[in-house]
Amino acid sequence: MKHFIDPLDLTLDEYDLLFRLADNIIESPVDFLDRAKGKLLASLFFEPSTRTRLSFEAAMNRLGGRVIGFSDANATSTTKGETLIDTINTVENYSDICAMRHFKEGAASLASKVVSTMPIINAGDGGHLHPTQTLADLITIRRHKGSFEKLNIGFCGDLKFGRTIHSLVRAINRYEDINFTFISPKELKMPDPFKSFLKKYDETESLVDAIPSLDILYMSRVQKERFVSSDEYERLKDFYILDPEKLSLAKDDMMILHPMPRVNEISPLVDKDSRAFYFEQMKMGMYGRMALILYLLELV
Repeated sequence: MKHFIDPLDLTLDEYDLLFRLADNIIESPVDFLDRAKGKLLASLFFEPSTRTRLSFEAAMNRLGGRVIGFSDANATSTTKGETLIDTINTVENYSDICAMRHFKEGAASLASKVVSTMPIINAGDGGHLHPTQTLADLITIRRHKGSFEKLNIGFCGDLKFGRTIHSLVRAINRYEDINFTFISPKELKMPDPFKSFLKKYDETESLVDAIPSLDILYMSRVQKERFVSSDEYERLKDFYILDPEKLSLAKDDMMILHPMPRVNEISPLVDKDSRAFYFEQMKMGMYGRMALILYLLELV
C-alpha cells in the first residue's frame, strides 16, 4: 500500500505514469466512468477548501466511486476531544482511500502511520506541503512547456507559508537545469530547509526586475490564516500585484500559475491574457487526482 504525503513519495517514473494516465482521462473520459465503481473516498477537511475538496469529490465521482466525509471539522467528534488517530482509525473502517487536509503540519504523515489498508493522500498540512497541487502544477506545465528541463521558475508572494510552493520546488528540482527565482519581502522569504537542496536559485524583492527572464511565474497570496499579527498581514498583503503593466515586461510565452484562491495579487485584467493558466490549472488538478486515486487503489 502506498501513500502520497510528500511530493517525493513518487519517483519520476511514477509521475510519468500519472501524466500519461491523466492524458488518457482527458482524451477519453468515458473509458474511466466505472473504473472506481464500488470504492469509497473519505474526504476529511479539517481546514477550509474550495478547489482541492471539490476536485477530489469530482474526481471520485467521475471515476464511478462515491465520497463520504466532512468539510467542517466542527461537525465531527473532534469537538468532543477525539484524537486524529481515533478519527483515522474510525474512517478506515468505512473507506478505501482518504484525502485529508489538516491545519497541523505532519498530520497526514501521522495518519499514514496508523492505517493498514487505506491509502492516505495529503491534501495540505498547515504551511508545510500540498503534493496534489504539485501534481496539478506539473501536468499544466508539461502540457504547455513539453518538459520540465531548462526552466527559470519564479515564485512570488508568500514563500514562507506557501505549502504549494514548498511542494512544487521539492518535486521539480529533480529535473535538469532548473533555476528558481524567489520573489518575496524579507518577512516571507523561502524557508532555508526548502532551499538547502537546490542547485541554482536567486532571491529578490523586485517582481519588476525578475519577470523579464522567467519562463514560469507562480504567484501566491499572502496567507492571512498563518499570521499571528493582523497588522503584519495588512502591511504585506498587497506587496505584489501582477497587472498588465508588469506583464508587458514578460516573455510572450511565460506561463502564469496560481494555486488559488487569489485576493489582490493578480489583477482580473490579466485573466484574458494568453499567458494566464491558473483556471486551466484547476481543471488539471481534477484530472491529476483522478489518476492518483486510480494509481493508489491499484486500478491502473
